[in-house]
Amino acid sequence: MNHDARQDDGDRQRHALEISGEALAGLLDDAARLAAGYWSGLEARPAYPETSATETARLFARPWADEGRGAAVLEDFTAIAAHSRPSGGRFFGYVFGSGEPVGALGDLLASVLNQNVGAWRSAPAAVAVEQAVIGWLADAIGCPGFTGSLCGGGSSANLMALAMAREAKLPANEDGARPGIVYASEQVHMSVPKAVALIGLGRRNLRLIPVDAEKRMRLDALEAAIAQDRAAGRTPLAIVATAGTVATGAIDPLPAIAAIARREDLWMHVDGAFGVLAALAAPALFEGLSQADSLSLDAHKWLYQPVDCGCLLHRHGDVARETFSHSGDYVRALNTDPGEAFAYFEESLELSRRFRALKLWMSLQYHGRAAFRAAIARDLAHARLLERAVAARPELELLSTGPLSAVCFRHREKDNEALLRRVIARRRVFLSNATLDARFALRACFVNHRTTEEDVRLIVEEVIAAAGEIDG
Repeated sequence: MNHDARQDDGDRQRHALEISGEALAGLLDDAARLAAGYWSGLEARPAYPETSATETARLFARPWADEGRGAAVLEDFTAIAAHSRPSGGRFFGYVFGSGEPVGALGDLLASVLNQNVGAWRSAPAAVAVEQAVIGWLADAIGCPGFTGSLCGGGSSANLMALAMAREAKLPANEDGARPGIVYASEQVHMSVPKAVALIGLGRRNLRLIPVDAEKRMRLDALEAAIAQDRAAGRTPLAIVATAGTVATGAIDPLPAIAAIARREDLWMHVDGAFGVLAALAAPALFEGLSQADSLSLDAHKWLYQPVDCGCLLHRHGDVARETFSHSGDYVRALNTDPGEAFAYFEESLELSRRFRALKLWMSLQYHGRAAFRAAIARDLAHARLLERAVAARPELELLSTGPLSAVCFRHREKDNEALLRRVIARRRVFLSNATLDARFALRACFVNHRTTEEDVRLIVEEVIAAAGEIDG
C-alpha cells in the first residue's frame, strides 16, 4: 500500500463516526417529530403495554452488525415506545415523575455538550449551573444555605448521606468501619438498609422503629431504642427520618426527631426522595426540615424531570470533603482561585458526572416556580379526590389517608391481588400495590403533571369493572 492509500485509509478511520451536517440535521428533525408525536399521543396509549419478556427479547435482541443501518435506526422507536410503559396521566404506579418535555430537551443538549461535571476545570459552565440549581432547590424547600450535589436518585443520595454521618461520628475511611447504630422507621425505603450494609455498618446495626397509626415513627420507641443501645455499650450514630414513605406518604415528626438528634449528638438525615419537594406547595407539612444535617430529594419525582435527577443536600461541606476526598495526582487542581479549584468529586461519590443540572436549569426557568407549585398542588388534590371516590363506594375500603399523594385502598370482598392483576390487564389505568397491616392494598400515587380529574375518577371505575370481571 502506497503512502497516499495509507493516508486515505487513516482519514476514513478517523472520520468513521462523523456525520455530515446535513445528515445530522435530518436525524434531529426526525427525532424531534418522533418525540413530539409521542408526547402528543400519550393519552391515546394504554396505561401499560401488552407485551412479555419473550416478545421484547424477540424484537430487540439482535446482533451488532458490522455495517451500520444509518437513519433507519430511528424506525425502532415506534416499536420501543409500543413496548414501554408510557408516562401519560393514567400511570399511578410507584413514585415516578412524568418526564416534562423541556427537561428532556435539556437532557439532549447536555448530551450534545458531553461535559464531565466532576470539577470546574473540566466543565466550568456546567458546575456553575449545578451550583445555582442546588441553591434553588434548597431555597424552595425551606433550607437556604444548604449545599450539595445532583446524583442518580434517592438511593445514591441516602448512601452518600449515611457515609457522611459515619465519617462525622465514627471516622472509618482510614482504619475501617466501627460498629454504630442507625435508627429509622419500619416504613423506611429499601435503599437505607442497603446503604447501612454498603458503608460497612451491617444491617444488624439498623434499628427499625415501630410506627403509629398514621405510619409515622414513634418517638417513644425511638428514644427507648437509643437508651437501650447506650445501656448495652453500643454507639448510636444517626437517625433517618422519612418525609414521604413509599406506601402511604407518611411524614415522620421532623421537629421532635431533630430535637432528639441534637440531644443525643446524632446525625439526622431526612429521606425526602418522595415528599420533600411538596414543600413548594405545602410547606407546613415539613416544619423542622431545615434542622436536618442532610436530606435527599428526587427532581425526577415531584419536579417531573426525566430520570435520572436525584439530589443530596446538606449543611456540612467540611464533612462531605472528609468523607469523599481521595484524589490521584492526575486530577490535582492547578488553579489557585477557590471557585476554579472546586471539584464535585472531592465531596460526592462520582468522578465522572453527567450534566444533570441542565434539564432542571431549563425546565424550572421555562415554566417558573408558580407552575411547579400549582402542579404539585393538583397532585395533592387528586389524592384527596381519590380518597373521596373510594369512600363513596361501600364495597371499597380506604386503608390510608397520608398527607401527600399516595392512596391505598382495597375491595372488601375480592382477592385484591387478583383484582390488581385484572386492573392492569385492562390497561386503562396502572396501579401498584402495598401491604398495610398485613393486608394487600391497591395503591395509586400522583406525581404526574399530565393527570386530570377524569383520570382520577377512572381509577375507581376500573377497579369496580375489574371486580365484576373476576365474578364473571
